[in-house]
Amino acid sequence: MPTLTGSPPIDITLRRSARTRRFSLRVSRLDGRVTLSMPLRARESEALRFLQTQEDWLRQTLQDMSTSVPQGVVIGAQIPVEGQVFTLAQGTCRSIRVEGDTILVPGDPAQAGARVGAWLKVLARDRLATASAHYAGLVGRPYSRLTLRDTRSRWGSCSHDKALMYNWRLIMAPPAVLRYVAAHEVAHLVEMNHSADFWAIVTRICPDYAGERAWLRAEGQALHRYRFGD
Repeated sequence: MPTLTGSPPIDITLRRSARTRRFSLRVSRLDGRVTLSMPLRARESEALRFLQTQEDWLRQTLQDMSTSVPQGVVIGAQIPVEGQVFTLAQGTCRSIRVEGDTILVPGDPAQAGARVGAWLKVLARDRLATASAHYAGLVGRPYSRLTLRDTRSRWGSCSHDKALMYNWRLIMAPPAVLRYVAAHEVAHLVEMNHSADFWAIVTRICPDYAGERAWLRAEGQALHRYRFGD
């Protein structure tokens, strides 16, 4: 594993791929790992020269990311739910309850993160099922099933067998953002591509989606920093 010297030194993971046509750098927003992708037959010395030309960008990117460190979900922490910030507090109720801007979490405080994560997944399924059914009705195409995952690379998908998959962390985003993702994936029930016809469907069933799409691109990655301990 090569290291970019300097202050501080930066470890670089090299990844060769027959599908890669040019050098490229990627910084993981989850753990800060730096990966330099390179063509299969390229020389490592060429890759390192490319790395040196990108040093200023790389160090600035890592510095910017250092302000968005992982956050454990514990009693006293603040988390966004449907675009609003709530504070977690110990509760004596039998199940999680929302009071004003506080989420009351019963039981062992050490299990608060896991409890809140499970509660959010139930809430996410309800909101996403409702939105998906609404948009599926608008396009006149039913979906076969709905699943939730904690994916890192996408917020949703639609398979050829009409199954919808969503990232449950969408429940932390503003409701309009969640609905946009649902509309986007439901539109794939009609057009399994991103053609002009596809975007025409998205525009018809979810007008003015541009703001929600921009929010997801700018703020979406920050939703991955919350650690629920499950």
